[in-house]
Amino acid sequence: MSLCLFLFFSLFILSGHYGPLAVLLATLLHTLRVSAFNVTDASSATAIQRTYELTKYLEHQLSTLTVSYLTYLGPPFNDPDFTPPRPNNSASLPSAATRLDLWKGLDNRLRLSENHRAYSILLGALKGLAAGTLCPSLQRSLQHFCTGLHGLLVSIAGVMTSLGYPPPLPSGEDIPNYFTPKPGSFDFSRKMGGFWVLKELQTWLWRSAKDFNRLKKKLPIPRRRTHMFIACPGIPFHW
Repeated sequence: MSLCLFLFFSLFILSGHYGPLAVLLATLLHTLRVSAFNVTDASSATAIQRTYELTKYLEHQLSTLTVSYLTYLGPPFNDPDFTPPRPNNSASLPSAATRLDLWKGLDNRLRLSENHRAYSILLGALKGLAAGTLCPSLQRSLQHFCTGLHGLLVSIAGVMTSLGYPPPLPSGEDIPNYFTPKPGSFDFSRKMGGFWVLKELQTWLWRSAKDFNRLKKKLPIPRRRTHMFIACPGIPFHW
């Protein structure tokens, strides 16, 4: 702060006779005032960009995984027009059905917290699907996706920390009872549960991508500095 005051008074004194030097001092004063903010801003913007890219990647991967899993379930689940009502026993799954205007009305911290909580629960449910899948290749695909979803949880927590929000509470990633694997059992209700896990996951990833895209626009990634030369008599300056 004392350095900033010194520069301010120097600027006042010199502005009458040494215009170019006064400009340089003004630039340095501005740099000192915003440097700490820029470091935080750049860190947050980078974390948001990486989380957005991971969300879009998982959204793309899930579209392929969903086709494979619904084919594994067989009719009527692999019918493109099959739109069953959400079963009562899926109440423990987080729903992304909140109206868009209400969702946008939440502050960034609440939206990030809700995203983290939802993916924690959905990850547990997805692990249950993987454990109960009898097709080895599909099981590996589900497990691989679980790894990516866990990475998204870590990434969201990183965004929250970079923005100065309290870190999300740890989740046990509990698996709902109807996903608990039972030897030789794969009844219709469990198939319906698996169908809705993937459906909710698709909707959450779609909405999360929108959330992170909006955050990206608020905190754009800083561009590289351009180089300028200011001609001052006897004072070479480069920045």
